[in-house]
Amino acid sequence: MHPAIFLDRDGVIVENNPNYIRTQEDLAFIPGSLQSLAEMRDSPYKIVVVTNQSAIGRGIISAELAEQINDRVVDEIHRTGGRIDGSYMCPHSPQEACLCRKPEPGLLQQAAVELSIDLRRSVMIGDALSDLLAGQAAGLRRLYLVRTGRGTAQEQLPRPDGLITYQVVDDLSSAWHSILGHV
Repeated sequence: MHPAIFLDRDGVIVENNPNYIRTQEDLAFIPGSLQSLAEMRDSPYKIVVVTNQSAIGRGIISAELAEQINDRVVDEIHRTGGRIDGSYMCPHSPQEACLCRKPEPGLLQQAAVELSIDLRRSVMIGDALSDLLAGQAAGLRRLYLVRTGRGTAQEQLPRPDGLITYQVVDDLSSAWHSILGHV
């Protein structure tokens, strides 16, 4: 069983788009995110992307196009020296009440089964409180909220009842360096 670093995609790796990432041209990587992922490559952690993509469930883009966009993100990470061991996407709208849409833990649990991940030794990095809640619901004990994406606005919200203590950091690089300090 391996520990993992679970990463939200939009707002952590690529710029969050309030109108959804609808085309390949909408993709813009957050400065420093690709370098941070390259630095993680040789770590003992599995590196797993878990992303809500409700634009599919809302009928804004097709599942095929969403997969192509996600594949491009992963390809660019690999091209720049990074590694992604798994990528999981929830295609549902919030109204569908599925178990895979964060803050539900389904994506993390699915990855744990398929990739032999020890959830209790794993870490969640997200730009929204829903990311952290998903991590906690899956049994993760270390949670990071990045200020990129929606993180700065989310940081100002009251902490949801029952959410364990989490660390707020500037970006993916800051989270990675904090994780290294605890390895």
